[in-house]
Amino acid sequence: MTDLSNTAAEPAALEADDEAVVPAIIIQDLYKIFGPHPDRHIDAVKKGMTKSDLNRKHGHSLGLKAIDTELPAGSISVIMGLSGSGKSTLLRHINGLIAPTAGQVLIDGQDVAKMSETELRTFRRHKTAMVFQKFGLLPHRTVLENTLYGLDIQGISRKESEPVGRRWIERVGLKGYEDQYPTQLSGGMQQRVGLARALANDAPVLLMDEAFSALDPLIRVDMQSVLLELQQELRKTIVFITHDLDEALRLGDKIVVLRAGEISQQGTGQDIVLNPANDYIRAFVREVNRARVIQLRAITRPHKPDTSWPSLTLSGSITLEEAAKQLTSSDIREATVLSRQGRPRGVVDLMDVTRNMLRTE
Repeated sequence: MTDLSNTAAEPAALEADDEAVVPAIIIQDLYKIFGPHPDRHIDAVKKGMTKSDLNRKHGHSLGLKAIDTELPAGSISVIMGLSGSGKSTLLRHINGLIAPTAGQVLIDGQDVAKMSETELRTFRRHKTAMVFQKFGLLPHRTVLENTLYGLDIQGISRKESEPVGRRWIERVGLKGYEDQYPTQLSGGMQQRVGLARALANDAPVLLMDEAFSALDPLIRVDMQSVLLELQQELRKTIVFITHDLDEALRLGDKIVVLRAGEISQQGTGQDIVLNPANDYIRAFVREVNRARVIQLRAITRPHKPDTSWPSLTLSGSITLEEAAKQLTSSDIREATVLSRQGRPRGVVDLMDVTRNMLRTE
């Protein structure tokens, strides 16, 4: 039972509840123009030339415009948007597959755009790993051999790499399938192999381009669960691309929503659901199940001085849906909300929870 007797610590608890965020990937003023002479048109784009005018007048396509974002270390950042929004283009800037027309992509202080071919090769082998939408498995290689592919490229001996590969195959739930070929596996199993291959490289940055989009809905949810379970332990810096808001909200510690190559809004899932920045975002979040997204800390009220704290305690990180279950199963209709450090940070009652679950704007 949490000790609620020392209420003097409340202001400190409120301040301490927000943890410092250390960015692993910093993207600054990034532009990408596709065409034979992008440098000739970058100034016009920066001064306001639209995507349609650039294409109509100069035959060039604007892929990204003024992208500024910081993706936290050890977290899952989701870049989402509809087809043509620029999300895959942005991902390919992170591992240097596409060079920007202007701007920087900084990873651990290094600008990927300024790396030489040799530096890029080393960077891709050791700093990043990729999981593809279409699995990207080699059909002539077994599950084990596909898992070891990145380590083979690095020149690591099979004696050293095979135990690593077998361990990750087991971790993604494919023990016993080591000698099977991709054609003998279901789509979900093939994607597990792709995930095992990426994790076997032990790269700190994991890039996932629509990794679960080709899967059936139930398998897709299962793979999301696998990823979240692994991330609890591994704390990789993951950049995940999707066009699906429900997937973004389930996976993302941070979400960056792109529209026509520009950032429409970025923040946590509940930031975006609670405070949509424009009509485009409002249309995206209109049908979202708020109860499964919004955390209790977002609706917590200050504790009134000279009143006792409710005896029921709830973590501020649980969703409104879970809070409603706990409040309705108790005879107490008000609860003390705890910070990440386990200290009282405020109060909430069942009416607060249900009202915010049912809000439509």
